[in-house]
Amino acid sequence: MPRAGSPPPDIVVFDIGGVLLDWNPRHLYRRLFDDERAMEAFLSDVCSPAWNLLMDMGVPFRQGVSVLADRHPHHAELIRAYDERWQEMVAGAIEESVEILRELIDAGRPVYALTNFSAEKFSLERQRWPFLGWFRGIVVSGEIGLVKPAPAIYRHLTTRFGLAPERCLFVDDQPANVAAARAAGMHAVRFVGADALRADLSARGLLPRRPAE
Repeated sequence: MPRAGSPPPDIVVFDIGGVLLDWNPRHLYRRLFDDERAMEAFLSDVCSPAWNLLMDMGVPFRQGVSVLADRHPHHAELIRAYDERWQEMVAGAIEESVEILRELIDAGRPVYALTNFSAEKFSLERQRWPFLGWFRGIVVSGEIGLVKPAPAIYRHLTTRFGLAPERCLFVDDQPANVAAARAAGMHAVRFVGADALRADLSARGLLPRRPAE
C-alpha cells in the first residue's frame, strides 16, 4: 500500500481482459459442448487456467497445444480450438469501460496497461480494437515472461515507464492481482463493473462527477 500521507494517485493502470475486453473461454466452448458440466470439467482439468497461464508467460500456442493434445488425445480437437478459434473467446469490448478510458485521456490523465496476455494473441487483438493503441505504455506478460500477480511484473511496469508506484491506481478484475499491486506500493481497486469503477475514479478526483451522481 502507498505510505500514509502520500498524494492521491493521478495515473491509472488498466488490466485488459475482464476490464476492457470481455474475454472468457466459455464464449467459444459453449458452442462446442452440449453439456455445461462437461465443458466446465474440460476448462478446469484440460485447458485449465494454469495451462493458459503458460501462454501468458510466453510459451507459443503451438507448443502449448501440442503438449496438451499429446496428454489428452481424446480432446485434441477441442484443445486445438483454443488456439485456432481463440478470437471467439472475446465477446467484444466492455464499452462502458472503454468510455471511462476515453474520458480519462480527454481529462489529461496518464493511462497505462498491465495485462496477462499471450504475445501472439495480443498482437491480433491490437488490430481489432483501436483503443488498445490509446495507452502511453503497455506491459504484456507474454512479451516479458512475467505474469501477475508476481511482484516483478509490477516493478517492471514502474521501472520501464518511470512511474512512481504511489501515484498509480491499478484496476484489475482478479483479487490476487489487486492485492499484489497494493503490496507493490500502488493504489488498487478490483473491477466489478463500469459503474462502480466510474464512482471510484470520481471519488478520487480522477474523473469529474456526472450530474446524476
